[in-house]
Amino acid sequence: MWKNMGLTGKIIVAMILGIVLGLGINYFGLNAEGSFINTYVTNGFFAIVGKLFVNSLKMLVVPLVLISLICGVCGIGDIRLLGRIGGKTFFIYMVTTALAITTAIGLGSLFGIGKGMHVDSTATFEAESAPPLIDVFSNIIPSNPISAMANGDMLSIIFFAMLIGISILMVGKPAKGLVQSLELINEVILKMVTIIMNLAPYGVFALLTKAMAELGFDLIWSLLGYVAVLVGALFFHFFVTMMVILKLTSGLSIKTFLAKMRDVQIFAFSTSSSNATIPITLRTVTERMGVNNSVASFTIPFGATINMDGTAIMQGTATIFIANLYGVDLGISGYLTVILMSVLASIGTAGVPGVGLIMLSMVFAQVGLPIEGIGLILGVDRILDMLRTAVNVGGDAAVTVIVAKSEGEMDVAVYNDPNAGVKEIFDGHIDADSERELSAVFKDDLIGSEYDDHKRG
Repeated sequence: MWKNMGLTGKIIVAMILGIVLGLGINYFGLNAEGSFINTYVTNGFFAIVGKLFVNSLKMLVVPLVLISLICGVCGIGDIRLLGRIGGKTFFIYMVTTALAITTAIGLGSLFGIGKGMHVDSTATFEAESAPPLIDVFSNIIPSNPISAMANGDMLSIIFFAMLIGISILMVGKPAKGLVQSLELINEVILKMVTIIMNLAPYGVFALLTKAMAELGFDLIWSLLGYVAVLVGALFFHFFVTMMVILKLTSGLSIKTFLAKMRDVQIFAFSTSSSNATIPITLRTVTERMGVNNSVASFTIPFGATINMDGTAIMQGTATIFIANLYGVDLGISGYLTVILMSVLASIGTAGVPGVGLIMLSMVFAQVGLPIEGIGLILGVDRILDMLRTAVNVGGDAAVTVIVAKSEGEMDVAVYNDPNAGVKEIFDGHIDADSERELSAVFKDDLIGSEYDDHKRG
């Protein structure tokens, strides 16, 4: 059965098994500090397998973004069009972030989470300082592009790649050979993504088992109101707000979008990293949704850096929860401050590790809430971080589709084809020996029974 199952089915099975096994380990107390299970299984074997999987994805992020964006700029061919796409993308990202935190504040206030509650916690939180906004903007232009790539400074990498692409356009016809070489390198990197995707079920299983074994039921139950409202806000924003925006602005099928985003969001959920999911998101929006690489190569990395709808929802919900817990009345002005701060902080803390908690500490400081209150929600932040990352990447893809459709830079026929992007590895003419070799490598793990459907077709 496993061999005949497609990649999506394998990932879903692995996710369910990981959650069940992890919660079972926690429930029966097998993950106690210093125990064999804790030392050699959850923080040993599963930690290593999960880390290897995440690292294999992150390994491709910088070369993929750099090469793909250069090719994308060259593909646009018009510098003014590039500026229009950039401005439109930035505007939509900021609007959706503002809508996200407004939704969270509204639901948190409606249900009064935190009122009359007493949560005992020994957890503490020391807020790290966020970089000044002026440094964020000045560092967009890297003094050392190699260092920026080594550190994964995405805004700097985006700027450097766009500058190279624009320069190639200005050189013109003599640079044609260079462009073709870059496009070939881009194809090779995308094939590397395909290979790594075969490891996804095992990486997802390891990551979720470890996360659930450490989290357990008790902590979630003690913060049930906060968790429920936050999860509800995340679901409402993605499945209602973003899908309504997608339908109204593009006219495309919501059902098709959600079906094709399923794999991407499972990856995002398991890795808790928008950046690590960039290769999968790019592959999906270009090959499965028909978005031109010239648009996707800019909007996806840009969105992974500054589009933080899920994080904004966490900030709004946490702010209401802690304010009610400590009996602080924020008032309308306080709510407006939270919304404005969250939108600005999504830019100002771009690319900073632990960005969600840094942004939250900035918001708390601005509205006069105790920073140590963050310690109360740290325990459940891991699982919620997984959910909000899935919302973040979903928003990146939705905005990419909206922008591409508005600019006429997508193939709607590909978007509407449920099998688009699944069989392209077998397209073209290959001899029997090559076909058997490809079958042995990819058939079971990549697309399962869909390979057989392609053969019959």
